[in-house]
Amino acid sequence: MHGGFELWLFAVALGTSMLGGLLGMASGIFIVPILTMFGRIDLHTAIGASLISVIACSCAGAAPFLKNGLTNIRLAILLETATTLGALCGVFLAGFIPTRYLFLIFALVLLLSAQQMVARRKELPRASDRDIGYSAERMPLGMTLMYGAGLISALLGIGSGVLKIPAMDTALRLPIKVSSATSNFMIGVTAAASAGAYFARGDILTPVAAPIALGSVLGAVVGARILMKLHSDKLRMMFVCILMILSAQMMLAAFGINLIGQTP
Repeated sequence: MHGGFELWLFAVALGTSMLGGLLGMASGIFIVPILTMFGRIDLHTAIGASLISVIACSCAGAAPFLKNGLTNIRLAILLETATTLGALCGVFLAGFIPTRYLFLIFALVLLLSAQQMVARRKELPRASDRDIGYSAERMPLGMTLMYGAGLISALLGIGSGVLKIPAMDTALRLPIKVSSATSNFMIGVTAAASAGAYFARGDILTPVAAPIALGSVLGAVVGARILMKLHSDKLRMMFVCILMILSAQMMLAAFGINLIGQTP
């Protein structure tokens, strides 16, 4: 693996982590399709590297949210028990599910992400949720959804923030910025539960994961800081377009069709 490719991996992680930070989620949902489609990297290797990126994003992006009082740590620890259990089950299933079905699942998750972004496009851009009184409601439903989020996170190598945020927003009735900040705090633990198993199977390659981890740390810090100050409708819709394009390509890849290059 030459230096130019490692620099490309660093740039991909930097850009995607910054974009993920702007949306209050990790970069895995962007990194996996980019590595597989453009980097010609095996899907399971891409998922392993993405899990490392998710951990880096969570660690780097948590500080600004904690400083501004948006993260509900007690709730995060409680919900993480269900999410971690789902992640461990997902790791077990990932070894038995064929690659084409993982592509199909990923395409559906990307579509769900786009739908959630469209639904949230009319949010007040500068609302300060730390000043809003709230309490978590319907915890059994919330715990069930967290289990499902962990399961999908392990299968696809994403931080599952795209599922946790809507779950906390709709099931637990939390303010949206509190949901985003608490989800960011949780995704690193979920990914860590999955990353150990991927490492044991040899799916985490240091030449791929190392530059991605470095780029993810820097990108997550920048993205989280911008998120505290800006919520652009145009930026959100741009990501919707990106997700739709990636979803279409992953859907085609599930059926053996690759418009960009041959899937590994």
